[in-house]
Amino acid sequence: MKALNLLRTVERSVLIALFLIMVFLYTGSVVTREIGGTFASRFAWIEEAVRIMNLFLVFLALGLALERGKHVGITNMRDRLPAPLLKALLKLIDVVGLCVSLYVAWLALDLVQFVLKSGQKSPTLGVPMGVIYLAPVAGFLLLGLRYGLSLMGLIDRYQEATE
Repeated sequence: MKALNLLRTVERSVLIALFLIMVFLYTGSVVTREIGGTFASRFAWIEEAVRIMNLFLVFLALGLALERGKHVGITNMRDRLPAPLLKALLKLIDVVGLCVSLYVAWLALDLVQFVLKSGQKSPTLGVPMGVIYLAPVAGFLLLGLRYGLSLMGLIDRYQEATE
């Protein structure tokens, strides 16, 4: 559990840092465009950097959102099930979620390798596009980890549903 707590702390810290950097950069970009004149063209890379950071922000938050029960779910039928059937359904959801998450991460990793081989780079930053495609790989691996932990009973993401 110490490792999981450390992972949560790292995830939160990275997400907060990404968000604050995005806000700072985008605000600076707007101010520069308003008062900078031709000088503002030197900061065209900020738009692309913020877009890339936003991708990582969304995908890296998948696991934390699942663990906290913040993913969208249709609960009206689930809440009416008897306890034994509900437990079985919740385990089935975790198994399917784990399998789908790992499959999407695997597909995304194939895409990363394909794009890296193409040599494609982002227009203003010059970052290899394959690096950008690492966001879904990391995000879905973190999501799969949370589904696996829920399946093994190490986290209870259904706390309200089972009470």
